[in-house]
Amino acid sequence: MSAPAPAAYLHSSFYKFVRLPDPDHVVEVLRELVAPLTGSILVAEEGISGALAAEAEALATFEHAVQHDPRLNGAFAGMVFKHSACATRPFWKVRVHRKKEIVALGVEGVTGVADTEPRQRTDRTHVSPQQWRELIQRDDVVVIDNRNHFEYRLGRFKNAIDPKVDNFRDFPSYLQAMAPQWKAEGKRVAMYCTGGIRCEKTGAWMQNDLGLDVFQLDGGIVSYFQALPDADRDWEGECFVFDNRVAIDTRLQETGTTAEQVYNNSPDEAWRLARARRLDSAEPKSS
Repeated sequence: MSAPAPAAYLHSSFYKFVRLPDPDHVVEVLRELVAPLTGSILVAEEGISGALAAEAEALATFEHAVQHDPRLNGAFAGMVFKHSACATRPFWKVRVHRKKEIVALGVEGVTGVADTEPRQRTDRTHVSPQQWRELIQRDDVVVIDNRNHFEYRLGRFKNAIDPKVDNFRDFPSYLQAMAPQWKAEGKRVAMYCTGGIRCEKTGAWMQNDLGLDVFQLDGGIVSYFQALPDADRDWEGECFVFDNRVAIDTRLQETGTTAEQVYNNSPDEAWRLARARRLDSAEPKSS
């Protein structure tokens, strides 16, 4: 079992799609800045995505530095950080990885970096938690869970559709199959994911290439929980998080759910369970 987190220990998740001319340089700078923390950061030409944990002061120091360090040329200025409390240490080590994509969709040429062309989606596609609550009640809206099947199984927005995918790379095929039906029915698509990054990656592609009228929950499930004290009006179950805490409730509090309770016996979920056990067993031993 994972060890308790120190008092005032926080989890911080963040991402930003931005063109990085020299991702390897960014990796070098970030490895210096994250040294006192634990967690993981992904860096690619399309931007940054990360989840870190530490005491509040250390996190604040990093979050200021990543936005203002002159070596990063303002690439991450204004980046949003989502915080939640930790009863368990979410991570044991810190790593900064260089990747081809910060979230792998598997569709060639698709990136979350905003274009300057007219075909790009507009800010109206990003709806606030308050707007989302109203949007998902409409009869002309289909609500799509842009996460894996095991995440949906643990918790979801009421009336949301489960695409039943085991990997984010399978999501485009589901959308391509369903888009003609939704358009014929005059449906608009409202989609959500944990922190917003998966929706950010797919939104413009769905709108520009599939011809769908798309809306996404700005900041994802975590922002919804943060913004609305009564989020449980619209949410059923818990929200899976990709760290040792396993799951949080609508008040951003860690639940007692275990990895064994999250996954079933399918081959895809078996390796996820094995990885979760491996990460949990990686806890440093006291001498």
